[in-house]
Amino acid sequence: MIPDFLVTHSGGFHADELMSSVILTRLFPNAKLVRSRATEWITPGCDRIIYDVGGAYDAEAGIFDHHQRGAPLRQDGSPYSSFGLIWKHFGRAYLLALDVPDVHADDVHAAFDQKFVLPIDLMDNGALDPSSAGPLAGLTLSALLETLKPVFDMRDEGADDRAFDVALGVARTFVEAAIAQRAAKLRAESLVLGAIAETGDHPVLELPMGMPFRPAIVKAGAEHLLFVVHPREKDWCVTGIRRSDEGFELRADLPAAWAGLNNGELEQVSGVVGASFCHNARFIAAAKTREAALAMAKIAVREALAD
Repeated sequence: MIPDFLVTHSGGFHADELMSSVILTRLFPNAKLVRSRATEWITPGCDRIIYDVGGAYDAEAGIFDHHQRGAPLRQDGSPYSSFGLIWKHFGRAYLLALDVPDVHADDVHAAFDQKFVLPIDLMDNGALDPSSAGPLAGLTLSALLETLKPVFDMRDEGADDRAFDVALGVARTFVEAAIAQRAAKLRAESLVLGAIAETGDHPVLELPMGMPFRPAIVKAGAEHLLFVVHPREKDWCVTGIRRSDEGFELRADLPAAWAGLNNGELEQVSGVVGASFCHNARFIAAAKTREAALAMAKIAVREALAD
């Protein structure tokens, strides 16, 4: 069905129908977005998709609400909001509309559902207490989007709809950026896995550019890798590999003698012409040339294996 209308409720807005609107307006750009609670609009019909209002969930009829008794639940019992329902039925098509390759669409769909959609579903249904975020509770995406509502004494006719349009643009930016990041990680994974295969048993992995590398290294089981070398805009980088997603412990630190040094001082201590910087925490260093970066990585490996 190609709808003529996308219908959600009027009045104050929340993250779930904003995010749903992001998906649907991308897929159906010629459909008119209607915000109303009038019976004639929230009654299912062949010309519309209704979401976050209407008191029913019936995908075939084009209605996606979650406020009614017997509201839909995920397999694990977590409640859906309208965003989760819209993502379930339209998310994959949305990804293809954003040029996510078909081969990656299922992985991106699942990852985005767990990391982005589910938290909004839980927050909207009161199944996740915002206070669990501590001082950051007011800085969650759901909370920030609601700050875009008009204040009580500036709510003239049309103020809610104007604010909704502004919030929709903000929501769209975050959704599309989050999708782009997840798709990019899968592209990076392919490149890193290829580089690992070419590297063999060598402990230094060279990449053609900066990119997310740890997930692919873990996936490949490449426990022998200690450092990654890649070009940046004007220099080259030597980077450690974290042991886990949480925390900052590395498989191997850069040499302690390099910590916090720059340029000539670092060249003198390291013995590498072109060495230009080492972070005081010893997780990253820089060099002016590829040859210097590889030389620094070689020294770092030697010292790490000697410990």
